[in-house]
Amino acid sequence: MGVDVDVLLVSPTYSGAGGVARHVSGLAACLVRLGYRVGVISSDNTFILNFKGLKNPSFMLTSSLKAWRYKARVVHANSIPSAPAMRLTPAGRRVLTLHGVYAEQVKILHGTLLGRAAAYFEKKFMGWADAVTAVSSHAAETYRRKGWEVIHIPNAIDVVEREKIQGVRLGWRQVVYVGRLSREKNVGSLIAAAEKIPDAVFVVVGDGPEAGRLRQLAKGLPNVKFVGHVEHSKALEYIAGSDVFALPSIAEGLSTALLEAMSLKTPVVATSVGGNIELVENGVTGLLVEPGDDESFAEAVRKLLDDRETAEKLSENAYKTVREKYSWEAVLPKYLEVYGLG
Repeated sequence: MGVDVDVLLVSPTYSGAGGVARHVSGLAACLVRLGYRVGVISSDNTFILNFKGLKNPSFMLTSSLKAWRYKARVVHANSIPSAPAMRLTPAGRRVLTLHGVYAEQVKILHGTLLGRAAAYFEKKFMGWADAVTAVSSHAAETYRRKGWEVIHIPNAIDVVEREKIQGVRLGWRQVVYVGRLSREKNVGSLIAAAEKIPDAVFVVVGDGPEAGRLRQLAKGLPNVKFVGHVEHSKALEYIAGSDVFALPSIAEGLSTALLEAMSLKTPVVATSVGGNIELVENGVTGLLVEPGDDESFAEAVRKLLDDRETAEKLSENAYKTVREKYSWEAVLPKYLEVYGLG
């Protein structure tokens, strides 16, 4: 027997501290608060093969099999692996959101051959959607240059006052990274910075395929603390308790963790890639450095640790930017318009 919903959200991830998961779960919560009936298909409630290289392909298959159970006014797929389920769901309108440039990300993670295959499927799957959105203007412009009509709707967060969160601090001076431990996140640059700044504790929040290699890389550095996967509320506590939030990615969509750090008034250092360039105005709302430049990354982190006046000024500006542009109050109406529910 089918399940009737107003909006069916399909996403490889839904819980945890990852950016896609935080975005989709936040969107679902907002829609429910407005009285819409919301269904979710994700790896939280759908079988996947939890091995490197098999998670997304297995989710494409199992989510597609599950999609037939639903009948939706709108089916909203998040990222390319969710597109087959989007196509197979009986729905009045189909929406696909891109959380970065998919084929480029696959190329970085898995090499040129799989990157080319991803580009083929990306083109095919995007053609199944009635509307395509992207969470960063960088991704939107990249796809527009390829001839696609793409609407830019940024990631959003529930803005939380820092004073309402009990910060977790593991050292006198603390730098935090929150996110997936995978190749494109380039967390090795964070460990290189920890080696150069021994009087600060570097807290790594998250898990992923690079976890083992990174722990080995940090061996002998007592100021690097791996805390693994934690609940979202705990991740916010680590961010709130830190003096600097660091994001050394070599590829990025629009980082929810970066948005949350800005909303918690934790000064940010990020690399000038993808959506980071949109979120962080260098010298105004945070500091930007070139990806892969470990020396400059460490210098930027040290500057914010040492110059608290500058750090506080940047964090105040960042907080204002998030409230004005990236709160759910600002972003949700854009999705409702794309859904045809506004």
